[in-house]
Amino acid sequence: MEKISYKLEVFEGPLDLLLHLIEKNKLNIYDIQISELLEQYMEHIQLMQEQDLDIAGEFLDMASRLVQIKSAMLLPKYEEAEELKKELSGQLVEYQKCKRVAKILAANISFDSYCREPAKIKADMTYKRSHPPEYLVSAYMAAVGRGKAKVPPPEDAFSGIVKRRIVSVNSKIIGVMKKLWSGKSVSYHSVFDDAQDKSELVATFLAILELIKGKRVRIDGDGENQSLKMISGGGKDWKKEN
Repeated sequence: MEKISYKLEVFEGPLDLLLHLIEKNKLNIYDIQISELLEQYMEHIQLMQEQDLDIAGEFLDMASRLVQIKSAMLLPKYEEAEELKKELSGQLVEYQKCKRVAKILAANISFDSYCREPAKIKADMTYKRSHPPEYLVSAYMAAVGRGKAKVPPPEDAFSGIVKRRIVSVNSKIIGVMKKLWSGKSVSYHSVFDDAQDKSELVATFLAILELIKGKRVRIDGDGENQSLKMISGGGKDWKKEN
């Protein structure tokens, strides 16, 4: 993607600037490279600031929109980013068509010419166009995407990165000792029955290792017949501590 050689032009809005960058770099308007487009867009905004030009708020809004799309593309579930890109591409295509038609009209119409008053015609509000079902589904999904653009990413989008339940080993030590306090032995595998996830299983296992290391409990038997039993006198210190 070639760098912009600046002879600063005046653009009618952010879509006009984006369309200029897309045409200048011969990008596919239906599959925009957001990273490179954002870089050149911000360079142009910075140049406008350096030349003390008034920057309309809509230019800055578009910059934040491009940053949002780029950020969404970095998430593990980036379906939202694809919908936002598709919505932006649709707006650019519509703007491109309007700009082309405006250029044709400007060459053929003069505001100095005489125009008669519009005739008062009763409007027919009946929608008569027909569309294939897949077009209607696509339009509905695009409308839903516009609403999602203002909603923060759902919690489950980050669940694989930052969400993890922390289970205290000390709390599991207390739980194991309570089961053994009566003095009877319990099945080794039954100690893990209350575990709800892997974190709790690991914490329970580490608790048993700590109790064995401290000579408070022992494991008898082998295989499926293994059992846990409190060592005589091994619970005195624990009772004092708790």
